[in-house]
Amino acid sequence: MRLFLKLIPTAFLLFYMVLLNGQPSSQWKGDSDLNPPSISGVVIDGETKRPLEFAAVTLFSEVDSSIVTGAISQLDGAFKVETKFGKYYLQIDYISYQSVYIENIVLEDKKRDIDLGQVEIFPSTQLIEEVEVRAERSSMQLSLDKKVFNVGKDLANQGGTAADVLDNVPSVTVDVEGNIELRGAGGVRILVDGKPSGMIGISNSDGLRQLPANLIDQIEVITNPSARYEAEGMSGIINIILKKDRKRGLNGSFDLTLGTPDLYGAAVNLNYRRNQFNFFTNYSIRYRKGPGQGDQYQEFWEDDNLFITENTSRRIRGGLSNSVRFGADYFFNEKNILTTAFNFRYSNDDNQNRITYRDYENGLDNLTGITKRFDDEIEKEPNLEYSLSFKKLFERKGHELTFDFRYQDEEEEEGSEFTESSYNPDGTPTGLPDLKQLSNNLEGQRNIILQVDYVHPFGEDGKFEAGLRSGIRDIRNDFKVQEFQDNEWIALDRFTNNLLYDENIHAAYTMIGNKFNQFSIQSGLRIEYSEVRTELLQTNEINPRDYLNAFPSVFLGYELDEKNTFQLSYSRRIRRPGFWELNPFLTFSDARNIWGGNPNLNPEYTNSYEVGYLKYFDKGTLTSAVFYRHTNDVIERIRQVTSDTTSETRPYNLSTRNDYGLEFTFSYNPTKTVRINGNANFFRSQTEGEFEGQDLSADTYTWFGRISSRVTLFKKLNIQLNMNYRAPRNTTQGKRFAVWHMDPAASMDILNNNGTLTLSVRDLFNTRRRRYYQEGENFYVEGDWQWRARQLMLTFNYRLNQQKKRNGNRGGRGEFQGGEF
Repeated sequence: MRLFLKLIPTAFLLFYMVLLNGQPSSQWKGDSDLNPPSISGVVIDGETKRPLEFAAVTLFSEVDSSIVTGAISQLDGAFKVETKFGKYYLQIDYISYQSVYIENIVLEDKKRDIDLGQVEIFPSTQLIEEVEVRAERSSMQLSLDKKVFNVGKDLANQGGTAADVLDNVPSVTVDVEGNIELRGAGGVRILVDGKPSGMIGISNSDGLRQLPANLIDQIEVITNPSARYEAEGMSGIINIILKKDRKRGLNGSFDLTLGTPDLYGAAVNLNYRRNQFNFFTNYSIRYRKGPGQGDQYQEFWEDDNLFITENTSRRIRGGLSNSVRFGADYFFNEKNILTTAFNFRYSNDDNQNRITYRDYENGLDNLTGITKRFDDEIEKEPNLEYSLSFKKLFERKGHELTFDFRYQDEEEEEGSEFTESSYNPDGTPTGLPDLKQLSNNLEGQRNIILQVDYVHPFGEDGKFEAGLRSGIRDIRNDFKVQEFQDNEWIALDRFTNNLLYDENIHAAYTMIGNKFNQFSIQSGLRIEYSEVRTELLQTNEINPRDYLNAFPSVFLGYELDEKNTFQLSYSRRIRRPGFWELNPFLTFSDARNIWGGNPNLNPEYTNSYEVGYLKYFDKGTLTSAVFYRHTNDVIERIRQVTSDTTSETRPYNLSTRNDYGLEFTFSYNPTKTVRINGNANFFRSQTEGEFEGQDLSADTYTWFGRISSRVTLFKKLNIQLNMNYRAPRNTTQGKRFAVWHMDPAASMDILNNNGTLTLSVRDLFNTRRRRYYQEGENFYVEGDWQWRARQLMLTFNYRLNQQKKRNGNRGGRGEFQGGEF
């Protein structure tokens, strides 16, 4: 198996080189050179209706976008191009005029000559304005089964990361530590281009902070996925679609970012299509150093004694990261497409954290000592991914067969040097030698995914789908802590061990759907067999588990008219414990607040119900939904006191949770220059459970929302303001307080509209902080934590052969959907 994994990259690169050296084959047949088929027309000014001489007319093959032939319009604007039978599209260009594309041109025996008549083209300044207005209306696309967020249209995302992008997406919240929630619940499945990806890394939160926003094209949010998708993701799926184009010729974009606190970045997105090949590449380099801070007050009591600790933390995190992605599409013909791609991400961070502990006994007037702990950490993350996919299109539209193979190899190495010094209450050194410790954590993950999907339409609106998927994943973690004692380094057994985690998931699904007048129905069933095995090498603790689960889904729709649609949906989901939740090794940066995992965790199972309503207005769109989720074996992190100054937090399965919610999402354009969109989510969450005789039930009513407004001035200047608010929420051991932040931004088009300068501020008033309290039978803790300070950014974007804010990519991806009916 190991040899096979090592051979995969070599075989992949050899195959890639073969593709690059392939030669296109002829697609033309059945015509005569004596009387060739032709396409003719007359080019005129769309405003004056006068003919245009010397307009360039170019004919492209519909199969691979290669240039076939061309012509120049005559004095009367007339043109004629002669070619062979086949499928084409035509491009007409004229100086200072907007290009015009005419698609779906088919020359065959029954239709040898096509007369396009008069073709109107318009001055570029007028049409560019019209294109921008139309594009802006689709900055957030709403439908019953999903929401699509076009990243480039939100000024607040310029120069940011994937985590910043998600924090501006409807229904999604990102806390200050980078954890993702969908409609107020965790357990979100994050995909890249519709598949699990190594670009996210072993930890979703860390990987999202490393993925630059300027590599992202769209975000899709599916709150109730169908059986087509993995059952993983208790609250739903977030799909990150990366930039990729199949437009003919060379096109792309370049980005430069400068910010304070220290932020410097550059990115390149390029696409080149010629003949039967389409090449795409993205590269970004980013350097960042961000300050963070936190304060915590804790009380532990035992018998008649009260122990108090005030904890102050100041840290700087960040470093240099690189991300590269390149690949190619090969069009054997218009019905068979092969795609191969390679992703590599490498980050090298140097983090420092200073913690000061002030210990009291029986009251804040009795300071007993001060301890200062310094952590100097080096963190390296090399992640790579290979993918190979093939798509077969049949004669009928929508009839297709796809194969997909992915190999992912991810590593994360963390090494820390700790120095801890003790001081008397008056601040003078105690004279005791400093405590010195080392920790080293090496994580590795390998993942192989094989998938095949088949779609067969029938009747007028019917569709049958089926597929198979196998995922083979193994994770290795080596965690070691040493302490300097008596002139030698001694391993601390409590914090040292090796974890092996193996997970094999095999799945099959089938779906069928149809439409009957105004009614539509889709039902599906997904079967997944899971094998999970954890092993602690030092203690020889082995925990093998396997389970077979069925995950049904049903979608019912009713279309009142073109502007009003209802949908009722149901799906069963699973949330398997993540690697860090299963890993029992304890974090060691904060010696008083230790976090660890639980290898005995069981998965969560959720039954999700939703009723949705979609309303189209002349100037906007409104979606509303009522949802209910019932979850068994809920995973919650529980804090326990282990000494008079130390606590441990680990995840455990509680009993059940019921979530009831109401959601509204809207987009509204009152004028051509003003655009407003927003989202509000109101819900109640009831958790029932107990741990070691302690009742951990919680009942909370809460909400979160965001609103974004944008105004265009003088056709080139855009001003935007985003506001986010998350209300207080009760938890199983306490409460999270409200969080809000405001993000203003402004952009201006320059360089003949090929470039854009954007100035933005993330968290203008520096209010994005995590504030909370927790309490138990023998402790009380309250804290205030800020992961990242206010960020000011200036970004320059230059577009090469691209229009600003286009409506999607011709022939590109974007077929990721939930229930389609």
